[in-house]
Amino acid sequence: MGVKNYLVEGVSCSGKTSVATELQQQGHHVIHGDRELAYKGDPETGLSLEGQLDGAWVMDVSFAHRHHLWCVEKVKALMADQSHAVTFFCGGARNFSTFIGLFDAVFILQLDRATLEKRLLMRPEDEFGGKAEERAFILGLHENGQDVPKGGIEINATQPIGAVVAELLSHIKVQSFRYFQWASTSTTVF
Repeated sequence: MGVKNYLVEGVSCSGKTSVATELQQQGHHVIHGDRELAYKGDPETGLSLEGQLDGAWVMDVSFAHRHHLWCVEKVKALMADQSHAVTFFCGGARNFSTFIGLFDAVFILQLDRATLEKRLLMRPEDEFGGKAEERAFILGLHENGQDVPKGGIEINATQPIGAVVAELLSHIKVQSFRYFQWASTSTTVF
């Protein structure tokens, strides 16, 4: 959906949704991948598993996590729409290897274990990471680093959200135009 497209990734509770919200508040175009692109599917074939294996989603945290995918065709279609100068895709998908090469850059939100543990404890039980088994699973993913793309631009996600977004934006050339109304009737663009 942009001339330039960026992926913002990280383990659960690293701040992807918060970054997306802050970027939107600053006027940037954002796709919330986990809300707009995600589905339960076969990581090998991409075929949807919605409505199938319902017990497995609930009973096996690892199984549910491995099958959290983004629709690759939707990602490609959004990227083909050049109506925005920049689009940020924020979220996580286990099939990122099928579309990661399409992005102009990938940002990885990094945080230390203590910060992650603190954030996980604040998660509501009805969100992923809110239950003890999910927290343990996420901490394991954080430790082994296998849950996120390799080689991305690391962003310190332990900072206040405004600083996280400022650090991310410092890596790209985004013109942020502000309109100021002067005492006269003219409008000046800076």
